[in-house]
Amino acid sequence: MKTSTMLRLGAALLCCLLITQAQSQDCKCDTHFDGKCTGAPPSCACTLSIGPDTKEVDCTKLIPKCLLMKKESLGTKAGRRQKPANALIDNDGLYNPDCEADGTFKARQCNGTNTCWCVNSAGVRRTEKGDQQTKKCPELVRTFWVIVQMKRNNTDSVTDADVKAALKTLITTRYKMPEKYIDNIELEEAYIFIDLKQNSTQKAAGEVDITDVGYYMEKDIKGDNLMQADNPFAIPINGKNFLVQEPIIMYIDEKPHELSMKRLTAGVIAVIVVVVVAIVAGIVVLIITRRKKGKYEKAEMKEMNEMQKELNS
Repeated sequence: MKTSTMLRLGAALLCCLLITQAQSQDCKCDTHFDGKCTGAPPSCACTLSIGPDTKEVDCTKLIPKCLLMKKESLGTKAGRRQKPANALIDNDGLYNPDCEADGTFKARQCNGTNTCWCVNSAGVRRTEKGDQQTKKCPELVRTFWVIVQMKRNNTDSVTDADVKAALKTLITTRYKMPEKYIDNIELEEAYIFIDLKQNSTQKAAGEVDITDVGYYMEKDIKGDNLMQADNPFAIPINGKNFLVQEPIIMYIDEKPHELSMKRLTAGVIAVIVVVVVAIVAGIVVLIITRRKKGKYEKAEMKEMNEMQKELNS
């Protein structure tokens, strides 16, 4: 009786062990909290819901920025260092992009309107906007240099070497980017600059793109983690989390952009208007003051002449 009981107990334990092992080997989308995966490693099949559609994705690496922007846009419908001359900052905000089958941006974007423009491989506008019938974008110009600017929000005394080492570890482990694409990490007072460089001839098939790393980093620093909740963003240094804030991502393309002064933002235009108004107001005040002074001097001379006449008489 004891033997049979022990056999049944052993079988139950073995069954539980097998179930637990099978569950632990289930596929999981590490690079997006909303990714769904089936099967068991290494034969995982993963998808990501983008609006009403479902897109097959590779959850072993960063999901392309174009797909992430498309998902976010559909879901929301209801520095101190001198900026390089050709650097672009995404000032146009979120839009619903057209993506190629592999997740890259199409060279021309129209966002469901009759107005179109050309973008780089980061999806950032690099030309003036034009009519859908006439605006042509013959190629998707590659962004070969991404600058990630951030401000440290940590007063702990840590060496520059420790900060650089921690950031390199973050980029190579969390975002799975080969270290060879980390061109430089620079610290200037409270600011940190990370230069990621990757031209079209360097990038091997299957490697993560620097524009995707920039997008994920920007989301992480702003507290909008795209990865699983059990994989929070952190920069550990000497047992503490090194905090950063205020990310700015700059993009430099292999070819110069074609933007003019028309790209001025409303804020810059407002500043220019205020300065012009202030200058005009100053000129007006100066003219009025001089006129009043002239009238006063004329009146004073007239009074002195009259007094002189009275004394002579």
